Amino acid sequence: MSHDGGMWLLAIGPAGAAGLYWGLYRYYRNTDKSHDFEHETAVEAKPITGSEKKVGEVKGTQETRIDGDNVAAYRKRVQRIQDNTS
Repeated sequence: MSHDGGMWLLAIGPAGAAGLYWGLYRYYRNTDKSHDFEHETAVEAKPITGSEKKVGEVKGTQETRIDGDNVAAYRKRVQRIQDNTS
């Protein structure tokens, strides 16, 4: 009577765990489908324009945010490159 028949059962545990880990990683990360900012977004440098005119002063404020900030509106700040090769 051979006891080697149960060895495949011991090998299934680590192989199954590795397969499950890989599957969950691919499902949640979507590395092949994610946005690649450095390659898909054009950021053009332009000369600085403006003046040295003082427009206002804030002293001793307790506000944690600046009025009119666009931190949450990232879709307005970053736009995809349009492919015009038709």
